[in-house]
Amino acid sequence: MLELALLFVVIAIIAGALGATGVAGLTMSIAKWLVLLFLVLAVISFVL
Repeated sequence: MLELALLFVVIAIIAGALGATGVAGLTMSIAKWLVLLFLVLAVISFVL
């Protein structure tokens, strides 16, 4: 899941460099949610 978030960050950086701000914003939002989901699942995994 973390790899997928990093992929979305890279896509967002490339899209931002090419001027596609809508795509860059969307992919950064997806990456942010994937990182948060990863952190929540990691904490649950460590607790249990």
